[in-house]
Amino acid sequence: MKNQRITLHDIASLAGVTPMTVSRYLRTPEKVTPQTSQRIAAVINEIGYQPDTDNPQISGQATARIGVLIPSFHNQIFPSLLAGIEAAISNTGYKTVVVNYDYDPLREEEQIAALLAMQIKGIILTESVHTLRAEKYLKASGIPVAEVMGNQCQPGRICVGFDNQQAGFDMTRLLLARGKKQIIYFGAMSDHRDRLRYSGYCEAMQQAGLRPGQITPNKISSVSVGNGMMGVARQKYPQVDGILCTNDDLAVGVLQECLQAGIQVPAQLSIAGFHGLEIGQVTPLKLASVITPRFAIGKTVTEIMLRSIAGQETPAHVDLHYQLSCGETL
Repeated sequence: MKNQRITLHDIASLAGVTPMTVSRYLRTPEKVTPQTSQRIAAVINEIGYQPDTDNPQISGQATARIGVLIPSFHNQIFPSLLAGIEAAISNTGYKTVVVNYDYDPLREEEQIAALLAMQIKGIILTESVHTLRAEKYLKASGIPVAEVMGNQCQPGRICVGFDNQQAGFDMTRLLLARGKKQIIYFGAMSDHRDRLRYSGYCEAMQQAGLRPGQITPNKISSVSVGNGMMGVARQKYPQVDGILCTNDDLAVGVLQECLQAGIQVPAQLSIAGFHGLEIGQVTPLKLASVITPRFAIGKTVTEIMLRSIAGQETPAHVDLHYQLSCGETL
């Protein structure tokens, strides 16, 4: 077999280890246990693998990289985050490697291993709950790890974001202040941040002596998904008079359905979204939303990470807060 066709993933699969472990063995074999070293060496000898010194995973001479994991390239909230990261990294000599994991924890685990095998200098995660194996990889990496878009991060990690639970609570209270009684929460993928917002919503409803209601299709949020969820809500909760969506594109879909069905917004039904996306500001009625500082989060976390890589003292936790916009749909 020609060695050009053999990858670290091939060796890792045959040896029963991760690509990151193979990379570590090739670069710093003294950091790999003897038993694991023997397995990797046996595979390399058997297939006649010769390390490619031009391979940045082995040579370590490539441009310094920072890995970034996002749950979906289709979710509209992440371009602003990535723009902030790129703004901070520009002219620093660093490059980003951006991958997605489709809201799948096992896929995230695989992508973390793949990034670490590339000898990245730091890694930015958009989730704070990971598989046990992913946690093992991260803790063993010895590089700065950041978690963004929330304020509940693992100990020892850079944390930049805002309080999702409090945001859900505050926007629900705003809907209640408008006299709404049967407010329903529209979720999306039921990821950790989504569940925190729902928890805040439930707390506000319970404090008001009202029963919470929820529709969560476990789909990536979009206008069409929001449109369909509104149809479900009208059947399941015929007295619904308020809707809090986990994302603005869902809320735009709800608004479209209301306009088509002749439902008066906000007199009959109030609608609130999340993130302050541009799409919610150009609708016939400007959407009420929780405005989140995604660009600032990306820029801030990258600046902190670069200082951490350089061995400088850095803050562990930065809360950039959020704002509530009433728009024209409350």
